[in-house]
Amino acid sequence: MSVRSTLLLALFALTSESAVAGLCGIPSYNCCPTQACAPSCCYTTCRVATETCYRTVCNTVYEPETYTAKRTVYENVCENVEETCYRLVTETACREETYTVSRPVVETATRQETYTVRRPVWDTGFRECKYTVQRPVWEDHVRECKYTVMEPVCETRERECRRVVMKPVTRTIEQERCYTVMKCETRTRCVRRVVGQWVTQKHCIPGPMIPRMVSGPWGPRVCMTQAPPRTICRRVWCPKVVQQDVPYQVMVPQVVRKKCPVTYTCMVPETVVTKIPYKVTKMVPKEMTRRIPYKVCKMVCEEETQRIPYRTCRFVTEEKTREIPHTTCRMVQEQRTRKIPYCVTRKVPYTVTRKVSRLVPREVETTCTRMVAKQVTRRLPYTRTYLIREPVCCPTPAACPTCGG
Repeated sequence: MSVRSTLLLALFALTSESAVAGLCGIPSYNCCPTQACAPSCCYTTCRVATETCYRTVCNTVYEPETYTAKRTVYENVCENVEETCYRLVTETACREETYTVSRPVVETATRQETYTVRRPVWDTGFRECKYTVQRPVWEDHVRECKYTVMEPVCETRERECRRVVMKPVTRTIEQERCYTVMKCETRTRCVRRVVGQWVTQKHCIPGPMIPRMVSGPWGPRVCMTQAPPRTICRRVWCPKVVQQDVPYQVMVPQVVRKKCPVTYTCMVPETVVTKIPYKVTKMVPKEMTRRIPYKVCKMVCEEETQRIPYRTCRFVTEEKTREIPHTTCRMVQEQRTRKIPYCVTRKVPYTVTRKVSRLVPREVETTCTRMVAKQVTRRLPYTRTYLIREPVCCPTPAACPTCGG
């Protein structure tokens, strides 16, 4: 029996339980008799053996190394140096200067001015107003059963009283004026827009490859079977360019003619009507059912005259004179002298000692450390796996042709 057959039998032994569970026990050999499953001849099996081996590995190691080096160090040295400098000394001197100034002279004078004023004059007049009054007249009567008495009832009435007054009246006239305004005008322009719609597309995705155990003439074997395909739907955006007229607004200057009202005030005579209340008494008849003396009141109309005063305003023009003081200013020139200070600058020498620094080099020994690479060899263990072939004899040597039984 070959090594390939041995490996297949071992793989079948390891996967028998999973194969039986995955295929619901269809390829299982549990139903076969024991004599049919027993080996009929000698065969060779392979056993897995493990051993530990060593290999040589070369690594690079860095070790510190100390060495001595020289470096240059610069030191600052200061020296005193004398230097002559000059400073500016400012002195003040004065000079005389003659100049001319203008002095204002203020004079006060008086002038007469004539102006016109309008003085209101009130005139008092009388007008006659006639009105009617009712005077009660009483009469004595006797009635047996029923009688009528007059009960007084007061009634308030009004009469008109007219008078003339000067009333300021505001009048308006119209004047035409021109001005420029910005008028909003709507225009249209063509704009290209990108529009579209969502379209549902169907895509077919093939199924995955699934391993399955299939029984054959040489025993069960693994076969890759493709699963049925599935269909998915997804939405795809389909763009489309559309031309559209879009309105927009611009401001256009326009000349507008407008009539503007102009207001002025003038005095206009006006008649004012005033209502004066007065009371009038009326007698209301009332019937009685017993015999008693009674009085009857009759109203007699009488006409009376009343003088009502009223006032009239008129304006009288008068001329008046007033004295207005005014001030006159004139300029008078004068000669004056003033002293003007000015500055004189001169240089004064002085000595200054300052320190000047300079760099002096010198060499200094310094101990440094550097890393030196070194190769180190070591042995690393690893595990090696290999197969050992072992012969297996038949349990019934008489039936085995190899053993010669």
